[in-house]
Amino acid sequence: MKRLSDERAKILFEKLSKYVGNNVKQLIDRPDGTYCFREHRDRVYYVSERILKLSECMGQERLICVGTCFGKFSKTNKLKFHITALYYLAPYAQYKVWVKPSFEQQFLYGNHIPKNGLGRITENTGQYQGVVVYSMNDLPLGFGVTARSTTECKTADPLVNVCFHQSDIGEYIRSEDTLF
Repeated sequence: MKRLSDERAKILFEKLSKYVGNNVKQLIDRPDGTYCFREHRDRVYYVSERILKLSECMGQERLICVGTCFGKFSKTNKLKFHITALYYLAPYAQYKVWVKPSFEQQFLYGNHIPKNGLGRITENTGQYQGVVVYSMNDLPLGFGVTARSTTECKTADPLVNVCFHQSDIGEYIRSEDTLF
């Protein structure tokens, strides 16, 4: 496990701030200890410093992973969050979208959210803002990016996409062959 380079750390924190805003500090300095981000084979892991110290006695070639995988860097150096980051980011989400019960399954199949599938949206959400998608029962379902701002959603056509799908908890089933 190695430290993130300055360039990759900047990409990670920009992406995190897109979803959680200034709450990134709360991810690192938590009541149960200090956490950090480490990289291993182009994947970013969120790990407690206490566990990281214990893992240092293992050789890197023998180490599979330590901590929770937050995402993966592509060959073009873009970061894509994995769904395993959802439960760490959801409590700190700055902007949220709630999906109607009739559209939950469609979102979990990887479809974008049209206006007629939108239950609620956080006020003052801008266009192309990172959001956490919830069910109406406040269960986090995945990540998305708003296609329209809150004010545009009020006057939009019912079939227009208001949130683009990024990832969801249904990915475990859809891509179980390629995860490992």
